Amino acid sequence: MNIPEYDITGRKVLLVGAARGIGKGIALVLAEAGAEVAIASLNLKSASAAASEVLALGGKAAAYGADATKAGDMERLAKEVADSFGPLDALVNCVGDAIGKPVVRRPGQTEEGMTEEEWRFILDVNLTQAFTGCRAFGPHFLSRRRGSVINVSGIAAFRAGAARSAYAAAKAGVVQFTEAMALEWAPYHVRVNSIAPGSFPDPAQMSAEEFRQRDAQAVSRAPLGRVGRLREVGLLALYLASDASAYVTGQTWCIDGGASVA
Repeated sequence: MNIPEYDITGRKVLLVGAARGIGKGIALVLAEAGAEVAIASLNLKSASAAASEVLALGGKAAAYGADATKAGDMERLAKEVADSFGPLDALVNCVGDAIGKPVVRRPGQTEEGMTEEEWRFILDVNLTQAFTGCRAFGPHFLSRRRGSVINVSGIAAFRAGAARSAYAAAKAGVVQFTEAMALEWAPYHVRVNSIAPGSFPDPAQMSAEEFRQRDAQAVSRAPLGRVGRLREVGLLALYLASDASAYVTGQTWCIDGGASVA
C-alpha cells in the first residue's frame, strides 16, 4: 500500500554539502523516493561524483560548486539552480565540520587553545552555512508560498563535550536559527525544521574493520548499541521533505540511538 503523503516523485531538492557523509545519504534516499536532486559542494568534482552515484541508481541529479559560508557564492548558486535545475520544493543545508580543541591551554595539558580563525571557521561551516542557504533561497520559497527547508544540526546542540565549544555552540545556533526561521516563514507556508544526528560514520571514508570498531565502541554511548546508518538520516529527511510533515515546523529531530537522553 502506497501512502500518498510520502510521495515526492518529481519534486526538486537542493542539498548543500552533500558530496559525502550524511548529506549524500540524504540525497540517495530522496532520489530513491523519486525526487530530482541537486548536489552542491565546495568541490564541484566531489559533487559530480555524488551526483553520478544517484544517476547510476536510476535517479535524476545535477551537481554544483559553491562555498556555503560565503553569501555571494550562495547567491550565485541560487541563480544557477534557478536557471538550470528549476524551481525548488525543498532545501537541505547540511554542511558541517569540527575541530576538537579547548578554548585555552589547560594546566597540565600540552594542547594549545583554539585560535580565532579556528573558532570562526567552525561557526561558519556549521551555522553560517544555514544562514547563507536560507538567505539565498528564501525569496524563492516565499514567492512560491510553499516549500520545506531542512537544516542539519547535531546532538552536540544538546550534549556538549570538553574541547568542543565551537562545534556545540554552532550546532545549538542551528537549532535556534531553525526555530526563528520557522516563525518568520510560517505565514507563507514555508516549513523549516532541523535534524540533529548522533554518530554517523561514513563507510566510504573508512575500512570495513574501522566501521565495525566504531559500531562496537558505540555500545557504551548509544542506548541502541550501535552507530547510525546514513540511510536512516535520509529516511527522516524524506518525512520532513514530504507532505507527511505538512503540519510540522520549527522542530529539531534527534536521531542518535538515544544518546541525547542517556
